[in-house]
Amino acid sequence: QVQLVESGGGLVQAGGSLRLSCAASGRTFSTYAMGWFRQALGKDREFVASITWSGDSRYYADSVKGRFTISRDNAKNTVYLQMNSLKPEDTAVYFCASGRPRPLSMIWTPTELGDFDSWGQGTQVTVSS
Repeated sequence: QVQLVESGGGLVQAGGSLRLSCAASGRTFSTYAMGWFRQALGKDREFVASITWSGDSRYYADSVKGRFTISRDNAKNTVYLQMNSLKPEDTAVYFCASGRPRPLSMIWTPTELGDFDSWGQGTQVTVSS
C-alpha cells in the first residue's frame, strides 16, 4: 500500500500561483502513474491532471489546460502540480492519487477515478476574487 502526503495548499488571490507537492512512499513510485483530483464543497471529485510513470505523457482537464502543469521527480518520489492564473472556481480540496498497477509497456490514459487506487488526505486550495 502506498502512502501519499500532499502539501502546498493555501489561500491565494485570483491570478496568483501555487505549487502542490505529493510525497509518496510504500511502493516503487517510478513505476506508477500519478494524478491530481479536486473536490469542491458539495461537488463530486473531479480529474485535474495525471502523468504516466515515465513522465512522457501528461493529461489535463479542459478547465485547467494551459494554466496547470503536472510533473514528477522519480528520484524524490514526488509529484507536483504547478497552478498558475488561479481562479475562484479552482477553490477545492486537491487530492494526490497513485495509479493502479499496470504493465509498463501498456498504453493507457489515466484520467478516471477508477484508474487510481491510493489517495492522499488532500490539501485545501482557496482562491479569493
